[in-house]
Amino acid sequence: MRRGLWILALGVAAAVPAARCQAKDADQKELLAGVTERGRALYDYDQCAWHGTDAILAMHPDMSGVTHYICVKTLTGWRLVFPQWNATHDGLMVAFEAEGSGANYRARAFDVPQDAGDDLLAKERALELAIKDFHPSHRPYNTAILGAPNGNFYVYLYPGQTKDTVWPLGGDVRYTITPDGKKIVEKRVLHKTILDMEYDAGDTPVSGFHTHVLSDVPEDTDVLYVLNRRPLIPESIGTVSGWVFVIHTDGTIESKAPCAKDNPLPCRKR
Repeated sequence: MRRGLWILALGVAAAVPAARCQAKDADQKELLAGVTERGRALYDYDQCAWHGTDAILAMHPDMSGVTHYICVKTLTGWRLVFPQWNATHDGLMVAFEAEGSGANYRARAFDVPQDAGDDLLAKERALELAIKDFHPSHRPYNTAILGAPNGNFYVYLYPGQTKDTVWPLGGDVRYTITPDGKKIVEKRVLHKTILDMEYDAGDTPVSGFHTHVLSDVPEDTDVLYVLNRRPLIPESIGTVSGWVFVIHTDGTIESKAPCAKDNPLPCRKR
């Protein structure tokens, strides 16, 4: 196994020069493209964590002393490792690893754990720092760590599945952490409440919908949610300012402005 309230806001109508509108459109497209890119990377990371972990556990290894899984993008696919601290907790070693892509991973255990290297050491520190700061609900959580601007790390914590037919959304956070893994630069709460969306085998939904009140754009984990969910269907997201965003099944995002004819949210002009 793998690990509808409408919120309305007043809109202010104002005359804006065409050039400024175009600049804003360009800014939004760039922002949404970034959300798509990170969401797709999260999905790839999540797949690595799933299938890589399954491959390692199939060896029935002794997991005592191992820390968190870490996935690393390679030239040919992905590598998942389970590192562990040495006895003095000043060096990180790799005890198990799995390499592959898609659902195909080959695992191996090292007779003598290998030095993890500085990159994995920094990522492990970043993961531990984020987990220590985060206070999740009493349920399984997944982690992911991606590259961020200026050499920083993005560390994500998001709820994992507890049932094959249930897809959790929300209760997640993204940390920006320094390149050495020792300091939190930013903590961004992505969603508050966890929604466990369940689809029965006989269901034939064409799309999903939820509202977002913490920011005015979709989050990286919204894209991950759409790419992971089965059946594979789009998701519409309504924001407090009246924008509606549609995340398509390839992770691309379409926006519908407040008061646009195809925006399903009620609109109030003044």
